[in-house]
Amino acid sequence: MPDSFQRLLLFSGPEALSLNDQAALAAECQPERSQFSHLVTHFLERFFNHETASPDGDAKARLILAGFTVGLPGFVMALFLWPIYHGFIRYPQDHPTFAVPPPYWLQVNYHFFYLVYSFVAMGIVTVFEWDLFFPDLLDMYVLQTLPIPAKTVFMARVTAIAIFIAGFLFDANVLAPFVLPAAIDPPNLARFLAGHILAVGLSGLFAAASVLALQGLLVAIFGERLFRRFSLLFQGLLITALLMLLFLFPALSGAVPALLQSQSLLVSCFPPFWYLGIYQRLMEGPSALPVYTNLAQTGCVALLITAGLTVLGYPVAYLRRVRQLIEGSGGRPARFQFGRPLDGLLHASLFRTPERRAVFHFIRQTILRVPRYRMYLIVFGSVGVSAVASIAFRLSITDGRFRMVMSLDGILAAMGFIAFWTIAGLRMALLAPGNHQGRWVFRVIQGRPPRLAFASGYSLASEIWVFMWALAITCGTWAALRFSVPTEPPTVRAAASQLLIAAGVCLLLTDLLFLHVLSIPFTGEQQGERSNLAVTVLKYVAFVPIVASVPVLCEPWIEGSVGHLAIASVAVLFAHTCLRLRRRSILRAYCDGPCLEEDEEEFPMKLGLRY
Repeated sequence: MPDSFQRLLLFSGPEALSLNDQAALAAECQPERSQFSHLVTHFLERFFNHETASPDGDAKARLILAGFTVGLPGFVMALFLWPIYHGFIRYPQDHPTFAVPPPYWLQVNYHFFYLVYSFVAMGIVTVFEWDLFFPDLLDMYVLQTLPIPAKTVFMARVTAIAIFIAGFLFDANVLAPFVLPAAIDPPNLARFLAGHILAVGLSGLFAAASVLALQGLLVAIFGERLFRRFSLLFQGLLITALLMLLFLFPALSGAVPALLQSQSLLVSCFPPFWYLGIYQRLMEGPSALPVYTNLAQTGCVALLITAGLTVLGYPVAYLRRVRQLIEGSGGRPARFQFGRPLDGLLHASLFRTPERRAVFHFIRQTILRVPRYRMYLIVFGSVGVSAVASIAFRLSITDGRFRMVMSLDGILAAMGFIAFWTIAGLRMALLAPGNHQGRWVFRVIQGRPPRLAFASGYSLASEIWVFMWALAITCGTWAALRFSVPTEPPTVRAAASQLLIAAGVCLLLTDLLFLHVLSIPFTGEQQGERSNLAVTVLKYVAFVPIVASVPVLCEPWIEGSVGHLAIASVAVLFAHTCLRLRRRSILRAYCDGPCLEEDEEEFPMKLGLRY
């Protein structure tokens, strides 16, 4: 009663309080959160707010962008199916009366796409984040000093991993079911939605569980130290295999009818086929082919086994990881000095000035030490290798057997692909945002504004380093593909023309992609330059086909005569000279610019420190 009376007095009399004052008087009732909920939130934020996924710290924007990105292909595919299922695209060879829907096996291929995409997307996401599924030094330094039981920390991390996988699985497949029923008009909507949602969900869940089980078993068997030695290569191989599966889907989808009807061993060993059985069995009911029932049973058993291996292997790997962090990694093994003669040769020829030598060794010693740089190389390298494999190789089926066929045009197109993705990946790594607060050191060395000779020295060293690696990888890929073709080896003139094209593409692509690069490697992007995923993808989609088509179009003409070879060489050198002159004018304008750039801290007043 007194409390009610006091509340009434708040609104009475000349001294009535405002609503804001009344809210301030009320005791704030904050919900009490347990240690477990705090830890789950912390681990989820770490999955997105780390240097590899979000180098600029904008984790929320990255999360939203990633969610829409992984769900967009399924949505676009559903829109593409609408004109096919509604008679705008006809199949007279199978339906002389132009009836709809499309043929049965073509519908199975469309269902198969969603299973393959869910499998690939979840596998890549899990591989990309798998380093964060285990504790690191920051967790040991902070969480171990707090009064939190180790069991709570472990269960919170497991819960965060489960939420992360479930969230991405939802994002990758949530948009398509809203459009697919209207696009294909299934005869039984309930059966179709049940088959689609369950099959694509289990396909993605199996991919994520397989990666987790494999990583946990490898760490549990070999230990953290030994696993780290081949972890980078292992990540690259997994992402390459997954992307190759997605790129080769058009060729693989054409073989689905023959494979399912031939009872091939590949069908029983290929996970997307297992969940295609679940898809078709639930959608068609008892009238489905018997092979679907067998595949569905295999998929369910395989998922249970994989989940069991994950449950058994992850705790052991977790404990070994914690023990390794506590004990330390030990001393670094002594490096072999086999590269000293090569370094001396490079110092005497390409890196004669101190600036060039400093940048050369700085790049070589830094690029594989930071996880973000390693992940950039893995992603771009995997995309390049997958694209080369899908272009250079053709999949054919003879008497129920697979056979890989290689074409010369595919090899030539692959040269442009591998050169572009190598240079683009190295550029992305060299321009990755690094230690912005420590850039004042380079300002002391180069001056502000920098001297033109110094700026030309470190920029040319970066371009030479990238060109060397791009040329070596491109020529090595060409030799591996060209001499593996079961035909006659290339003639001297054909080999010379193809090597000239490889060198010219690498040289001109390096000039073009580094034309406006003004910063020292690993010291951050240019001021005002904002990365935009949509614009970047659009540039790649528009530019990569041009780069891939140049070798295919030019090689027959260059191979025609020695004169054509000489003309092509002169054309490459002329284009390179023009680009170098343009590059030098950009550097001169940069060196003649104002003393301080926009938002740049003045040295030595702050030294990049907060106050």
